[in-house]
Amino acid sequence: MRPFDHTEPFSPFTIWFADARASEPDVPDAMQVATVGADGRPSLRSVLLKGFDEDGFVFYTNLGSRKAREIAGNPNVALLFHWKSLQRQVIVEGRAEPVAPEEADAYWATRPRGSQLGAWASRQGAAIASRDELTARLTRVSERFADGPVPRPEFWSGFRVRPRRVEFWQGLADRLHDRCAFEATDDGWTRVRVSP
Repeated sequence: MRPFDHTEPFSPFTIWFADARASEPDVPDAMQVATVGADGRPSLRSVLLKGFDEDGFVFYTNLGSRKAREIAGNPNVALLFHWKSLQRQVIVEGRAEPVAPEEADAYWATRPRGSQLGAWASRQGAAIASRDELTARLTRVSERFADGPVPRPEFWSGFRVRPRRVEFWQGLADRLHDRCAFEATDDGWTRVRVSP
């Protein structure tokens, strides 16, 4: 079913995401997150989609990371899902807001222990002298939590991007690609076809 057959963006996204999970060979839940710094310069990186519903799209990160700092200063972000094997992409524009601590705790509990320890050991995005420094930090953290569960650090949580615009792009061989955008309104969503 095509996005053009829907009146809101979440149903077609659910279908396209399921298609990607069934056929995309490399990390179908990867998405790029674009933020803007206080100096007006944009930055972009890949993260993993960890959940979505009609309230938005959720990812997790170190709150000291560049993306988290930039979101704190300007919560307007853009997401890009690109599923090359399907010739599809979805662009989401919206505002990022912190998830509730309980939601972050629930997701943290599902992470592998190694990922939990790595989150404690890494000062995401900060310069380090060598790989050995990171390995030593991981060793210290592993020893610290050797006898029990690894709690979620206060500096690690998630963001929910509440969409205001969602655009679907389906590549076609003749380059007359199919594009459809949904814009949030006070009454729901409006849908427009976009020229390729």
